[in-house]
Amino acid sequence: MNVFRILGDVSHLLAMIILIVKIWRSKSCSGISGKSQILFALVFTTRYLDLCIIFISFYNTIMKVIFLLCAYATLYLIYGKFWKTFDSEQDSFRLEFLLVPVLGLSFLENYQFLPLEILWTFSIYLESVAILPQLFMISKTGEAETITTHYLFFLGLYRALYLVNWIWRYHTEKFIDHIAVVSGVVQTIFYCDFFYLYVTKVLKGKKLSLPMPI
Repeated sequence: MNVFRILGDVSHLLAMIILIVKIWRSKSCSGISGKSQILFALVFTTRYLDLCIIFISFYNTIMKVIFLLCAYATLYLIYGKFWKTFDSEQDSFRLEFLLVPVLGLSFLENYQFLPLEILWTFSIYLESVAILPQLFMISKTGEAETITTHYLFFLGLYRALYLVNWIWRYHTEKFIDHIAVVSGVVQTIFYCDFFYLYVTKVLKGKKLSLPMPI
C-alpha cells in the first residue's frame, strides 16, 4: 500500500465525516441529495459483501466497516432523524437512469461471471456516477452551502488521489485494474468543473453559485 492510497482513503473518510457533522450540527439536510447517499450506500454494500469471507488486512477490514457505518448513518440522518428538513422536490434525479445501465454493464463487462465479482463490478461502475444526483440538485437550486462544497471537494480529491495510486502501482508493480481505472477517470471528469468553481470561489470566501438548468 502506498501513500497515495492512504491519502485517498483519508480524503474519502473525511468527506463522509464532514457531511455527517454538517447534518448533525445544523439539524438539517438542506442541500444534500439523499439519492446520492442511497447510491453510495449501495456501492459500499455490494463492494464489501466479502467482508466476512476474505481477510486482506486489519486496515482493509476496519476501513470497510467504517465506510459502511458512515454511509448508513448518513441515510439515517437524512431519511430518519431529520427527514422533515429533506427537500425531496429538489432531489428529483431518476435513479433508474443510472441503476439500469450500470447493472447491465456489470453483467457484460466483468472479470469473472460470478455473483460476488459481478456485484463488485457493479459497485465500481455505480460509484463513478453516484455523485450525479447531488450535482444535479445543485444545478437545480443554483447554489450550494460552503460545507457541502467541502464535502464534494474531498470526494473529488479522493478520486484524484486514487488515480495517482493506480499510476504508481502500474509503475512499481506493473499492475492495472482496467475496470476501476476507466470508472475512476469517468468519475473524476464529473468533478472537474466543480473543482474549478471550488478554487475560484469557495476558497476566496464566495458562495458557490452554478448556472440554473435551461
